[in-house]
Amino acid sequence: MNTRDTITEKLTEAFKPQSLNVVDESHQHEGHAGHRPGGQTHFRVYIVSDAFKGKTRIDRHRMINQILSGELAGSVHALAIHATVPGEGGA
Repeated sequence: MNTRDTITEKLTEAFKPQSLNVVDESHQHEGHAGHRPGGQTHFRVYIVSDAFKGKTRIDRHRMINQILSGELAGSVHALAIHATVPGEGGA
């Protein structure tokens, strides 16, 4: 399983999102810090879930970072997060 699929699986299990899109943006970072041949290092996550209701933006990011702590300590160099609740703009 590749890193994108692992991220998708973990976030789906943890947050039961109404919408989830994990984008591998590694190709945009060639020559920059953290980039490795083959990519799988830079990701952008768009997630919409009821699990984020009543949570601040920082809390939402912390929730996601906790679930993906293994990946962030290993192969993932950068993770951009867009976490919203249903009906909230920005995702």
